[in-house]
Amino acid sequence: MVIAVGDICEDLGTDNEYEAAKKFFDKMDKPLFPIAGNHDYLYSSFLSPQGKRVRADAASMQKKLNKFRETFGLPSISYSKMAGSYLLVFLSPDGSDHLSEMSDQQIGWLRAELEKNKDAPTIIFFHAPLNGTLRDYNSNANTPNFIAQPYEKIHEILVQNSQVFLWVSGHTHTSPKEESFAAPINIYENRVTNIHNTDMNRETIWTNSLLLYPDKIVVKTYQHKKDIWLPDFERTYQFLSVKP
Repeated sequence: MVIAVGDICEDLGTDNEYEAAKKFFDKMDKPLFPIAGNHDYLYSSFLSPQGKRVRADAASMQKKLNKFRETFGLPSISYSKMAGSYLLVFLSPDGSDHLSEMSDQQIGWLRAELEKNKDAPTIIFFHAPLNGTLRDYNSNANTPNFIAQPYEKIHEILVQNSQVFLWVSGHTHTSPKEESFAAPINIYENRVTNIHNTDMNRETIWTNSLLLYPDKIVVKTYQHKKDIWLPDFERTYQFLSVKP
């Protein structure tokens, strides 16, 4: 399966961008499980007179989220799937106060989904990373617009649900060139490891693969320009139940 962790559209989430994205993914012979990012819904389809992005109004945001869901044939912008013994949870930002924020409705759905699956080792896919899982390597890292929001509610959920052990994100465009791409700082609250993914608008393209085994998950990083796996970034994770 292929998972796209948001910002599937190039810039503003226009109909043309969605059409191009669908054509791109339709070429694959594996099932696609996408989540949205801020560029997929948050902005108006028209730039300001100064050529800047403009936040869309609530109706336009909802229309673009519906376009995202319909383009990729999703039942909802938040959904889950069992893969062997693992629960995979897919969440899309749908708030407007921050660049990558879940609404109260989606937070409620997440709470209920985790409550129903207390015994299933769980991986959450969301556009933004957890707070503090990168170095402050630029002016955006670990600032409110570049972490998963609402921070306090997400923290509470993770503390209460020890079955969640991986969080997979994009948004920060963190590549293997950054020393905290795969480092001890990626571990949130000593238990949930954040797997960071970079964008594909680069001369060099890297992707992560999560290989799911009954007793472990192996994360491998691939460098497409050289057509090689990067052994220095291979990581293994096992689910260890920890009571909150």
